[in-house]
Amino acid sequence: MNASVVLSVAASKRLIARGVAAHPSVQRAMRSGRIVIGRGTTNAFVAEELLGAPIDRGAYAAGFIDTRWNINKRVGETAEIILERGRPFTGDPDQALASLGAGDVVIKGGNALDPWGIVGVLLASNSGGTVGRYIPSAVARGADIVIPISLSKSIHSSVVELSQEMGSGRVALHAGLACGLFPLHGQVVTEIEAMRLLADVDAIHVASNGVGAGHGSVSLLLTGEEDDVGRAFALAEELAGEADVELAGRI
Repeated sequence: MNASVVLSVAASKRLIARGVAAHPSVQRAMRSGRIVIGRGTTNAFVAEELLGAPIDRGAYAAGFIDTRWNINKRVGETAEIILERGRPFTGDPDQALASLGAGDVVIKGGNALDPWGIVGVLLASNSGGTVGRYIPSAVARGADIVIPISLSKSIHSSVVELSQEMGSGRVALHAGLACGLFPLHGQVVTEIEAMRLLADVDAIHVASNGVGAGHGSVSLLLTGEEDDVGRAFALAEELAGEADVELAGRI
């Protein structure tokens, strides 16, 4: 059986967040490990799913794109969320990061998804921002990196090749912040993986964007057993009224 659905920007974020919560690596860490949830708009939805409660999404974003590469005016108002065995970690965040290891998870979003499954993260900070804070330690110690990202961020170029052309010292004119691009490897969760995890259906990306309420949307073709496709279609319908994050930039 086939079905088609259109997911708004916010619906995609909520769907992906639920997919991340159902991911085997995340489920395991919720039972017996630590989870670091990096800043980001999609990660704000992820935090809500894992905490089982709403958070101040508008304060949880760091950099974002509006008409330029911008930074959230409210960044720093809330601490980054770390969970230990499914509960908020109340100790020293630096100590938690220093002790990350196999079985733990770092959840980090991105800005671009290339055809080879490599995620690009825009870096405005000279020290690498949240990537520099989390990723080297996670990779060195064998923690899992889970990357929630929408298909709407798909690009047609190689993130690795782009990373060699970008950087604050290489781009003379820039809309907003001067940025580099970091190639991020990990367990990517898009709308496709989320639908597979949540409803056991195959999802095919057939269109992006639209007008009005469809601006930034992702259109999917769902295929599978009748009951599974029906469940996936109902899930997409349920998420139709999801509200997106409201942000104001510093520049």
